[in-house]
Amino acid sequence: MSVRVSSPPRAAYRWRWVALAALLLAEAMNLLDSTIVQVATPAIRADLGGSASDMQWFSAAYTLPFALLLITGGRLGDIAGRRLVFRIGVAAFLGASLACALADSVGMLICFRVVQGGAAAAIIPQTIGLIRAMFDGEEMSKALGSIGPVMGLAAVCGPILGGVLTQADLFGSSWRSAFLVNVPLCIAVLAVAPVLIEDHAPRRPSLDPAGTALAMLGTALIVYPLIGAGTAHLSTGSWMAIGIGLAAVFGFGLQQRRRAGLGRSSLVETSLFTHRAFPAALVTSALFFAMTTGLMFVVVLHLQLGVGSDARTAGLSMAPWSVCLAVSSWVAGAYLVPRYGRRVMFAGLATLGVGIVAAIAVYHAAAPMTYPTPLLGALGVAGLGVGMFTPSFFTAALKPLKPQEIGSAAGLLNAVQQLGATLGVAVLGSVYLDGSMSGSPGGAVQVTCGVAGGLLVASFLSAALMRAAGPRLQDLHPGSKEALLDLDL
Repeated sequence: MSVRVSSPPRAAYRWRWVALAALLLAEAMNLLDSTIVQVATPAIRADLGGSASDMQWFSAAYTLPFALLLITGGRLGDIAGRRLVFRIGVAAFLGASLACALADSVGMLICFRVVQGGAAAAIIPQTIGLIRAMFDGEEMSKALGSIGPVMGLAAVCGPILGGVLTQADLFGSSWRSAFLVNVPLCIAVLAVAPVLIEDHAPRRPSLDPAGTALAMLGTALIVYPLIGAGTAHLSTGSWMAIGIGLAAVFGFGLQQRRRAGLGRSSLVETSLFTHRAFPAALVTSALFFAMTTGLMFVVVLHLQLGVGSDARTAGLSMAPWSVCLAVSSWVAGAYLVPRYGRRVMFAGLATLGVGIVAAIAVYHAAAPMTYPTPLLGALGVAGLGVGMFTPSFFTAALKPLKPQEIGSAAGLLNAVQQLGATLGVAVLGSVYLDGSMSGSPGGAVQVTCGVAGGLLVASFLSAALMRAAGPRLQDLHPGSKEALLDLDL
């Protein structure tokens, strides 16, 4: 919960809708950047060289620091002021985007992607607090309600824009335009940022450097060995690194519990784990977004590397997924979830399963190096399933929590979502690239879809564990809808 630290100047109040547009644009940049770069990945490797695993790092180097620094970014806003941290984050994102566009080696690009992810972690947690500082009553509900449609539009435009920009090769920029597009967007946000109202938390928490370091170390040691290698090809050293990473994550949990016991600020609200459904929600989030993000990554890769399509065609091919996802998410949130509750979540998983099975059938029937046109229908069905799942899942995950736990839970779910996306690119990308280099790309993409199907079954089982006793989904605690809007659905 945030409070306005002083009465807003009248000029700032008059410009609040312009300020809202800047906040929404900053939210959309995160999703746009992720999806645009996925489509541009093969062109980046063709220009800069590098190994097949580097293509996974182009995405993972962004989502991993973003996931791990999200909660710390929120804490910085509580302490130093949300407008200040927001402006610093946007400026850093601008500089990192420009540096990515000018990178002349794979190593430089990956390093600057890490900086981009860290900057995004400073930007995204500030938006809800800043909106609450500028709006009251019904206007605040309208402002918060605008986040969903904007993010849906970004999800639709991202893959298409990535393909069009890369293929257009404006002024010889090729893939570099995927990063340069962030420059005018950041400049527009920074130009409007002075009219934002400064906002702090009523009680400023302290940072937790030790907890942040443990979480980053543990997660990095788990993810790094999985990039570029299926689990069957991991060395003894890789397994040791994963083991040490798991131990570090376990140590992080103990450290958080100890800080909470001493009455000190912790990164994670430990009371969340007294609700039996919430740990299952975290597992479900990691599995689901690993599956969907990894699957999108592999589909785009296969269309360019396995089929020979250009970047524009690959980007446009994802339109059925994105459009159906946006439409079904809106319908589910507005009509289905209030009426049918958590049953919509399982219907979404079942629909996604139909789409995955249909994709396997399409790939099996397609001739080598031939564009699989029926795949568009399968991707549309899969997108419908994803859109049905997300609003019902996050509603069910937040339902049993106390009002004071909602903000922390939303931040943790968002972080786990990004971490799942990183693991999905690592695992599914490795399965596809390994199979593609040692055999038929068509067979490799079928195997990858099969692995995605396995993750779907695991998601279904973990989601079933969320069916804890409690109020209906319609009876949400005050503020839950606002917390939902802070998630990258």
